[in-house]
Amino acid sequence: MKIQLAREWRLIREERWLLSLTTWLPLMLFAIIWAIFSSGIARDLPVGVVDLDHSQLSRQLVRYYDANPTLAVANYYPSVAEGSHALKGGDIYALVVIPTNLEQDTKLGKSPTATVFYNSQFVLIGKSVKSAVVQAQGTLNAQIDTLRNMASGSRVPQQALGLAVPVRNQITPLYNSNSHYGQFLVSATIPAIWQIAIVITTIIALSAEQRKGGLKAWLGNAPTRHLIIKLMPYTLLFFIQGLIFITVLYGALNWPMHGQWWILLFAQFLMVLACQGVACVLYLFTLDATKAMSLAAGFTAPAFAFVGVTFPATDMPNFALVWRAMLPATHYLDVQLHQVNHGMTFQQATPQLLCLIAFLITWLLAAGRVTRLSKVEEVRV
Repeated sequence: MKIQLAREWRLIREERWLLSLTTWLPLMLFAIIWAIFSSGIARDLPVGVVDLDHSQLSRQLVRYYDANPTLAVANYYPSVAEGSHALKGGDIYALVVIPTNLEQDTKLGKSPTATVFYNSQFVLIGKSVKSAVVQAQGTLNAQIDTLRNMASGSRVPQQALGLAVPVRNQITPLYNSNSHYGQFLVSATIPAIWQIAIVITTIIALSAEQRKGGLKAWLGNAPTRHLIIKLMPYTLLFFIQGLIFITVLYGALNWPMHGQWWILLFAQFLMVLACQGVACVLYLFTLDATKAMSLAAGFTAPAFAFVGVTFPATDMPNFALVWRAMLPATHYLDVQLHQVNHGMTFQQATPQLLCLIAFLITWLLAAGRVTRLSKVEEVRV
């Protein structure tokens, strides 16, 4: 066993892609993903204004827009056409059109409409802009109604405010309270990328045996034992990668962690085994590295879309739900999100852990396949 392990470590050092995928490349990808979303919260998103009223009230409305931390009034445009051109060109994320007679109609008790156009192709940015605009306009409306109520006889400001805003909202986020995009996206993106790295690396490691001396010579008289020993170093290296990932996010960066570390680490270990088992099936049943890589890419690349973080799983069609269930990262992320946010107990995490354990069936398939291959006189690739 020691000889086989030493042989595998030597192979990792000799194969540049294996060395990269088991050491620095995944860590570099993790760092890049974190750096992209490190700011956490979208601020000062540029918006444009077309002020057709040029009144004191319209200028006050613009100040409310600019005072919101999410928005920054980047430019004024003399016409809707020029503002629309800037919006389509990507210079601004939203265009506010303040109508003529805004102040006059407001004083007359009418309801003038300030129109806002925003680019909803950028879903997160679009929602942030929309929320900020509604908040700014709601604040101004409340102020106007309060002053109007005071002018009509409500001398107590608190009473006038109560008439302007009869029902107030108390919205309290329970998890990710500051809407940090890093905690929302990075914590899901990294496991999805990690899953791809594990599957691809395992396929490369298995194909290296075919290139060097053939599968039959490598498998020998104990094919299952040789397969397990071969993958042991990679299991260790992948587990270390996962340990670094959660230690940095929930330790060094001090992101909230309300659950138990050992449950999360156990889920990571099961995910590594599940991904390795999937890779073994893809390669050993095709015996072609190119085909196996193509299948692995098609299987794992869309993982982020199916894990249910950016789009609710409850609204996915049946095909998406089936694909979602076949991805190890899906079940691992369920454990991770419930641990860091909700602090679920082991009993509550058991269903998802059992789903990860079910992927060990792929190891049984791989064991049966290598046993058969070891008895074949010549393995064709």
